Amino acid sequence: MSKIVITGGAGFIGSHIAEALVQDHEVVIVDNLDDYYPLALKQRNLDCVMAKGNATFIRGDITDLELVRSVIDDTVDFVYHEAAQAGVRISVEDPFKPNNANVTGTLNVLSVARDAGVKRVINASSSSVYGKVQYLPFDEKHPTQPVSPYGVSKLAAEHYCRVFYEVYGLPTVSLRYFTVYGPRMRPDLGISIFTRKMLANEPITIFGDGEQTRDFTYIDNIVKANLDLLKTSAADGYAMNVGGGHRITVNDLIAHIREITGSVSEVVYSDKQKGDAEHTLANVGLASELIGYKPETTIGDGLRTYVMWHRQGVKP
Repeated sequence: MSKIVITGGAGFIGSHIAEALVQDHEVVIVDNLDDYYPLALKQRNLDCVMAKGNATFIRGDITDLELVRSVIDDTVDFVYHEAAQAGVRISVEDPFKPNNANVTGTLNVLSVARDAGVKRVINASSSSVYGKVQYLPFDEKHPTQPVSPYGVSKLAAEHYCRVFYEVYGLPTVSLRYFTVYGPRMRPDLGISIFTRKMLANEPITIFGDGEQTRDFTYIDNIVKANLDLLKTSAADGYAMNVGGGHRITVNDLIAHIREITGSVSEVVYSDKQKGDAEHTLANVGLASELIGYKPETTIGDGLRTYVMWHRQGVKP
C-alpha cells in the first residue's frame, strides 16, 4: 500500500483522484479550502472521498513551505499536485494570486518532494499553456504562447517540474488537461453554468459568437490517466496532453445540452472575454504511446451522465 499526498484534493479533479485511490492506498489530502467557490461544495467532495475509505485531511496552503514539509515527508511515495488557483478570467483581474499559488506553491511541493525522496510527482497542467493557435490539434511540440496569466503560471510550473527532473532527478510528469467536466465540476465552468440555467429555462450568456471550440474531457478519462502513472516511469520528465481528442463549438455544446434537458432557454451573445482561448484540441498521441491513454467517453455520453447527476438533486 502506497502513501499518496493529493494537493487540492477537495477540488473537482483532486477529489475524484482521491476517491479512486482511497480504498487501496493511504491517502492524505491537503487543501486550503479557498473560497473561490462555496466551501460547502468542497466539503461535499471530501464527503464523497471519505465515503469510499479513510483519508487524512489537512487544511493548509501549499504556499506555506513549512506546512508542505510537514505533509510530504519520507513516508510519502507519490504526490498528485492538483492544487492551483484556477480561472482564466479571474487571473486577468488579479495575476498575482495564480502566480503565488501555481508557481511558488508548485516550487514548494517540488522542493520538499525532492528532499523527501518521493517516487513521482504528477502535476496538473492545462491546455491554457498553448494559448495562440498555430495549428490544430495541439501536440506537445506546438509553441506555448499563453494568452492569460493563468496559462503563464501553469507553463512556469511545468518548467519547474522538468527542471527538477533533469537537474535533481525527481521523477515528474505534467498532464495538460483539456476542459475537464463531469459530476462535482466547479460551478463557474461553462457546462455547469449552461446545465444549471437550461434546467431552469433561464437565459444563457455566451461570450463571443459561440463558434469558438473546445476539446472537452470527461473526468473518468483524467482519473485513469493519473492512476496509470502509479505503475510506470515511461512518462517521467514529460509534459503531455490528456484530452478528449475531439472538439465542438460552444453553440453545438448548447445544442447537445438542450436536446438532453428539453430546455427552452434563450441564448444571449455578449462580448468576448479577455484571456479566453479561441480553440483547443488535443493530440493525445504522446500519452497514448507512453501510458496507453485512450479517451473512452464521448461528449454526448458524458453530458448525459452529468445532467443525470445534476437532476438527482446534487447541485454544483
